[in-house]
Amino acid sequence: MTTTAAPDWDWPALTASLNQHGHAITPPVLTPAECADLAARYDQPEQWRSTVDMARYRFGSGQYKYFNHPLPDQVTALREACYPHLAPIANTWHEQLRLPQRFPDHLKDYLTTCHEAGQTKPTPLVLRYGPGDYNCLHQDIYGVHAFPLQLMIMLSQVNKDYTGGEFVLVENLPRAQSRARVTTLRQGQAVIWPTRHRPGQGTRGHYRITVRHGVSPIHTGQRQTLGIIFHDAA
Repeated sequence: MTTTAAPDWDWPALTASLNQHGHAITPPVLTPAECADLAARYDQPEQWRSTVDMARYRFGSGQYKYFNHPLPDQVTALREACYPHLAPIANTWHEQLRLPQRFPDHLKDYLTTCHEAGQTKPTPLVLRYGPGDYNCLHQDIYGVHAFPLQLMIMLSQVNKDYTGGEFVLVENLPRAQSRARVTTLRQGQAVIWPTRHRPGQGTRGHYRITVRHGVSPIHTGQRQTLGIIFHDAA
C-alpha cells in the first residue's frame, strides 16, 4: 500500500518547509486506484456519519462527508504513519509559542486523550466540489483538543477531472498585512499545514501566526479531496 511509504518521506525537508513556508507538499501518498476507491465511497451512504452542505451553513458552496467507524484502511494507515513524524513538530511549535499542551508519540495515545474529553467522533472526511463551488477560509477545530497539523490528499486530476479549485492558505501576521499562498496538487499528493497557528521567528523570539485555509472556486468538473485530521470531534 502506498500509504506505508509515509515514514520514508524526507521529513527534515518537510519540516523545514512547514517552518519556513507554513506548508509542505509530499510525494504521492495514494495510487490512482486508491484515489478512485476513496472517491467512489462518497456515494455509499453506510460509509459516513455526517454530511454537511456548505451553503446551508455559509461555509461556501459544495459538500463534505465525515467517515464513520471503521475508517477505510488507507485512511487509518496514513493517519497512523504520519502522526509520529508530526508530533515532534507540534511539540516544538507549542514550546516555541509557550503553549502548555504536549503530544504523545503515537496516535492511539493522543486519541485516548481526545476520547476522555468527549471527542469521540472520527474527523477524516471527503470533500466534493462542482462548478462554482468553493470553501471559505476556516479552521478545523472540533473541541478543546486540536492537533496543530493536518493534511489533505488530492483524489482528482487537475485539468482532467476539474479546473480551478486551488488550495488557499492565509496567514495573519501580527501588525502586518495577511499573506496568502496558493497550491495545486497532483492526484495522490498531499499538503500538510497548520490547523490553527504556527510560530514565526522575530528579533525578540517567536510569535504566533494564525492560519486559515480554503478552496478557490471550481471552474469546471468535479474536485474531490481526502482530509486527514488527527483529533476527533465532540
